[in-house]
Amino acid sequence: MIAIIDYDAGNIRSVEKALQFLGQEAAVTREKDVILEAEKVILPGVGAFGDAMEKLHQYGLENVICKVVENHTPFLGICLGLQLLFERSDESPGVEGLGILKGEILRIPESPGLKIPHIGWNSLTFPNQGRLFDGILEDSYVYFVHSYYLKAEDEGIVTAATEYGTCIHASVEKDNVFACQFHPEKSSETGLRILKNFVEL
Repeated sequence: MIAIIDYDAGNIRSVEKALQFLGQEAAVTREKDVILEAEKVILPGVGAFGDAMEKLHQYGLENVICKVVENHTPFLGICLGLQLLFERSDESPGVEGLGILKGEILRIPESPGLKIPHIGWNSLTFPNQGRLFDGILEDSYVYFVHSYYLKAEDEGIVTAATEYGTCIHASVEKDNVFACQFHPEKSSETGLRILKNFVEL
């Protein structure tokens, strides 16, 4: 069973539907025991960094997430779920992220002809080999919705990148922790393959 962490963020149900389409049993939950006993855990989300951290704290989920990671359970952050894994965000100055991975979330810089938020399809390059992208060709397109982007401290964990006014670290992998800035659940066949690769780890 795959646990999808429920902390009142947007886009959780579409992740659940994508997993069900792949034939996976998924539970949207904030129950500590259910999350800790799951075979895999996903932290999805659309929303503001500070509000999300407040909700995780309110529901007592920060320690649960850290315990999942410590237990070497495969863990996937999606969009806001990626950002929360890092130390801080320009969106919410003074608010600490989970700090599971080193790096910061920066606002996408203004650039002529580029709209912010970045909404749409962008192609990926693969600076380092990542298990989520097994069987996926470089330059495949995935769907983004965001105004802030990841700059990882260790570029060795970056498994996918894209360009949108700057180099965006679009996916990372470190041990049992995986994360995507884009939305695999909204990225057609490529996205479903990414989710399938995760559930088959």
